Formats: sequence, C-alpha cells, structure tokens
Amino acid sequence: MTLMLARADYFPSDAMPVAVADRAPQPSFPPHRHEFYEIVIVWRGNGLHVLNDRPWPVTCGDIFYIKDSDCHSYESVNDLVLDNIIYCPERFKLGLDWSQLLPMDDPHHRAYWRLTTRGMALARNVIAQLEQESCKTDLLSLQLTEALFLQLALILRRYRYAVDQAWQLPEGEQLDLLMAAIQADGENPFDLALFCQHNHLSERALKQLFRQQTGMTISHYLRQLQLCRAKYLLRASDCLIGQVAARCGFDDSNYFSVVFTRETGMTPSAWRQQFEHAGRVLVHHS
Repeated sequence: MTLMLARADYFPSDAMPVAVADRAPQPSFPPHRHEFYEIVIVWRGNGLHVLNDRPWPVTCGDIFYIKDSDCHSYESVNDLVLDNIIYCPERFKLGLDWSQLLPMDDPHHRAYWRLTTRGMALARNVIAQLEQESCKTDLLSLQLTEALFLQLALILRRYRYAVDQAWQLPEGEQLDLLMAAIQADGENPFDLALFCQHNHLSERALKQLFRQQTGMTISHYLRQLQLCRAKYLLRASDCLIGQVAARCGFDDSNYFSVVFTRETGMTPSAWRQQFEHAGRVLVHHS
C-alpha cells in the first residue's frame, strides 16, 4: 500500500506555501505520494531513488522535481543526506509564471537534473534562510518565504544541467564534468583514463574527490547506473535479456546475468516476471 503524506504534517499553517524537511540522513523509505510538490536536493552520500517505478542511483548534486501525482521511495541508502523543499503552488501570491522555473504540470518535462558545485553552494545558503522563515506564520514571513523560494528556483534554473546533455553544463567543475560524461552514453563503457587525459585532470585526484563527495568509488557508481538502467528496461520494455545487457554496456549477456543476480538476488528473468505477475493480478482483480 502506498503511503500518502499530508500537508498538515509539514506546513505550520494553511497559508504557508513552502516548507523545508531536511533529511540528515535520509533513511530507506517505502513508496509514497504527497499532497504537495517537492524539490529533492542531495548533498552527500548515496542510495537508490525509485521515481514512478524507475530506479536512479543518487549522490551529491542530484535534483529531482517531484509532483503531487508522483510516487517515489528510497532504497539501499548509505549516509544519504538531502533536503526536501516542499511547496503548494496554489498558495503562491506573487503572480508569476512558475511553469518557466518549475516542472509542475508539464508531462514532458524531465524530473531528474544535476546541480553544479557553484549552484549547490548558492542553494545551500538560500535553503538555510528558507528553513528559518518557513517555520513562522506571520504575514511578513509568508512573503519572505515565497521570495526566498523564488530565489532558490532561479538558482536551480541557472545552475542545473541535464546529465545526458553535457553541452548544457554552465561551468566546468571537475565533478560536474565527470558526472555529465559518465551518463552521456550508457551503452558504451566509460573510459576514465581517456576522460582525464582529454580534460587535463589527474585520475588519482579525481577518484579521491569522487569518493570524498559521494561515499563510493567511480566504478561502483558506474555499476549502479548499469543496474538501474537494466531494472527499468526489464520492467518497461519487451527487450530480450541479451538486448538489455547490450543497452546497459555489457558485452556478454551471461556476465550481465551473473552481475545482476549477485547485486539484486534475482535473475533478470525473475526480476521481469515479478512485475508481469503483478500486472496479471491487477487485471484479474479489476
């Protein structure tokens, strides 16, 4: 059964449009929806964020825009620290076109982005102020909260980038460049040495930076990306197991099956069948 998180449990009054729920750390949390919209910003650690049945490996710098109709959960968390900035659009008073800044009702707007190192620093300061003001209920605090939220939305709009479109990267921080390169083409193996050579970076220093910021190695993150893509394809497509393996960067489908089974405790076929069974049960009961 999917949990429903109520507004009354998170906002200090029916008039307050925004609230901040810090998760330090964020524990594993079952599938849930909420009576509000949410922006998730990950500060450190790692884990799996499952959004509308699609798993994403998450770590520092990841942003998700969650609508009230979305269902999401957290799994396999490891010192995962994030902020949930929750908001009710109908309570805004500034009269702005928020759809230019927030993907609230556009079904084609992507939910997952990354935030540059510079953007994270700017956002953190605004969120600290937002957290203080959104706890109050006086009129001035209501107005200041919405103004601060606007500032945050503008920062995210300026400094976010789509991981599969590296050309959108507004600045060249090492970690940002690496993340964009890793996720640019999931079907081909990522060559760290070549990346470092091309960008004139120290491979050893970059590995240390990545582990310091994310709590895992680059190879572990790459493997999590492959497995998340595989889980999604097995559930959402009719691709053969060998085709799924190839699309996730595995040259050998047998090796893919071994890795998938070791990491999930289920074979790729068994993983797919559990959702097919669930679908048949749902049809039967309806």
